[in-house]
Amino acid sequence: MKLKGKKVLITGGNSGIGLATAKLFIEEGAEVAITGRDQKTLDEAVQLLGPKAKAYRADVTDSAARKVLFAAITKDFGHLDIVFANAGVAGQTKAGSTDEATFEDIIRINLTGAFLTVESALPILKDGSSIIFNGSVIGTLGQSGYAAYAASKAGLRGLSRSLAADLAPRGIRVNVVSPGPIKTPIWGRTGRSPEETGELAKLIAATIPLGRLGEPEELAKAVLFLASDDSSYVNAIESFVDGGATGTPFGGPAFRQ
Repeated sequence: MKLKGKKVLITGGNSGIGLATAKLFIEEGAEVAITGRDQKTLDEAVQLLGPKAKAYRADVTDSAARKVLFAAITKDFGHLDIVFANAGVAGQTKAGSTDEATFEDIIRINLTGAFLTVESALPILKDGSSIIFNGSVIGTLGQSGYAAYAASKAGLRGLSRSLAADLAPRGIRVNVVSPGPIKTPIWGRTGRSPEETGELAKLIAATIPLGRLGEPEELAKAVLFLASDDSSYVNAIESFVDGGATGTPFGGPAFRQ
């Protein structure tokens, strides 16, 4: 097992990529703390993950809640070996029609929250540990109407590189995994009908060289690589898990007619 005896924090571990990663990490021998803002999905996640998981309801952007969270993690786990800063939100911020609060909220959750999660974890993070941020291809490719989301994910790339320099004396590696379109519950929160969502997924899949959306488990395996000793000399990188969408954006079936 690649993570035997390791103690892990996964923010947003109650669904989607975070939950798939928690499941894989436990299978690889880790004990996992997951956080989320919804108690119902946290309870469901712990029931699925079993006794090696512990859930904490917390908003990582709330300083008081974060203090309580890390006090509890310290009591329950003692230390951490891996942090996967996965919590984040999407949201439209169309140029010319976006209010300031919406833009700032996305940046606060996706970027500021990720930084402060790591900042709070550092006192209990062992030397030689691994930190992974969950980025996005949108942070490189951009997308109409998603300026704040793109900025927040591009910000994680810059953040990870600076933190990698700061933490190198402790042997702590800092990397980013950036997924393309992945089949997660977020697809059901777009406001579109199931039929519209299905058609959109087909359109997007046609632009991806591998011709399909990714699975959460595929992303989890990439996070496992960055978390484990298999990547012991990998530091300050952004790893795209996107079916080739970033490397060859015109390589999908839609462009091979």
